[in-house]
Amino acid sequence: MLTVLARLGLRGAEVSALRLTDIDWHAGEIAVRGKGSRIERLPLPAEVGEALAGYLTGARPRCSATAVFVTARAPYQALTGTCIRAIMGRACDRAGLLRLGAHRLRHSLATAILRAGAPLPEVGQVLRHRSQLSTAVYAKVDHAALRTLAQPWPEGGAR
Repeated sequence: MLTVLARLGLRGAEVSALRLTDIDWHAGEIAVRGKGSRIERLPLPAEVGEALAGYLTGARPRCSATAVFVTARAPYQALTGTCIRAIMGRACDRAGLLRLGAHRLRHSLATAILRAGAPLPEVGQVLRHRSQLSTAVYAKVDHAALRTLAQPWPEGGAR
């Protein structure tokens, strides 16, 4: 689940809404139910597909539930947003990090895409934002990166 959150930039609610029929293994796509009941088809990166296949064949309980991610004990039900937050929190604890929400992985993906040189509209497209204003939150000044580009002040010049 964490791989799906981190690599696809999905929201917690989108992960909890995933159904087994949403994964098209032959086409290499996954259908995501986003905000406003929109269903969008996204490419399924190999890393995400491998993680999902591993979970579905080795960790997911055998049950009739249609949700991809289900509770570990019967009665098997789709994980809720609260469950996803708890799993993310435990993962942070195991990694020795401050507890962060699942949405932080979405922000991390956006930041990585920007640092790789992608323009802001492309980030918005990956995150499936309807408005550029939603994506604008990622347009922060990266002072560390700017320091590497700054030219030294000329000796004896005005400051």
